[in-house]
Amino acid sequence: MENTKILAPSSPEAKREHRRKLGKKIASRALLYIVLILCALVMVLPFYWSIITSFRPKEEILKLPVTWFPSRFTLEHYAYVFETIPFWEMLGNSLFTTCVGLFTNLFFGSLAAYAFSKIRFTGHKVIFNILLSSMMIPGVITLIPTFFVLLRFPLAGGNNLFGQGGIGFYDNLAAVILPGAIGVYGIFFMRQFFASLPDDMAESARMDGANEFIIYFRIYLPLVVPGLLTLGIFTFQSGWNNFMWPNIVLQSPENQLLTMAFKFFKTPTQVDYGPLMAVSLLMSVPILILYIFMQRYFVQGVALGGVKD
Repeated sequence: MENTKILAPSSPEAKREHRRKLGKKIASRALLYIVLILCALVMVLPFYWSIITSFRPKEEILKLPVTWFPSRFTLEHYAYVFETIPFWEMLGNSLFTTCVGLFTNLFFGSLAAYAFSKIRFTGHKVIFNILLSSMMIPGVITLIPTFFVLLRFPLAGGNNLFGQGGIGFYDNLAAVILPGAIGVYGIFFMRQFFASLPDDMAESARMDGANEFIIYFRIYLPLVVPGLLTLGIFTFQSGWNNFMWPNIVLQSPENQLLTMAFKFFKTPTQVDYGPLMAVSLLMSVPILILYIFMQRYFVQGVALGGVKD
């Protein structure tokens, strides 16, 4: 049996060993901080470049060699944005479509998630698996079918009962809201929260005569608020940054969203970088404000969302 040497806490050897371990710990932590700082700089650099480009004079934007600080700050790009596009009207349309989509996703997504996790109806697992499998279909594949469904929607936009004679929901804000009114990801995400809650509460409420909606709304929904807030951030960001679909289904100037403003500053032969960066920063303000105020709930919701049944 090998003899182990035990050092007294006050002995010189113990102090040297303690200093060695402490130095090793400080060095490893310093190395970690250096790596994290470098990664943060790499991620922040594009955002910083957008900021200084939006305030940089036009003649300095493409000037070489590259300068990381403008010679003077100007608001001419922001003024040009407000002169070129109906900014406030586009902003109102974007807020309307995003907030309506946010409400429908949270309500119907959480309602469906409650049904799949707490109500044992026939075929609920099969239906849920079919919904999950639909997430593997790329969204670009469904663009054309979705477009024709909205174009031939019965009794909308001059269409008759058979979807003929009009334009349906084409060039209408409803064409942006309806396809994203409820998402499979939201159902899956919220189901994780409902599945982590005990079934006994629902059984007790049913014995007391409560219907399923009362059980969902008064008992379980208050317990999954962190999940709702997290899903709300995801949904708001997705709806706010929606670009390709609005450009397909919206044409009238009064129906355009803020994401469609980029096309006013980019042509096949020229890109006006100053106003383009100004619009990008103006669009990012609501997302930044939302995340700043909701980051605590966002972290908590992501952590709780990893619970598996």
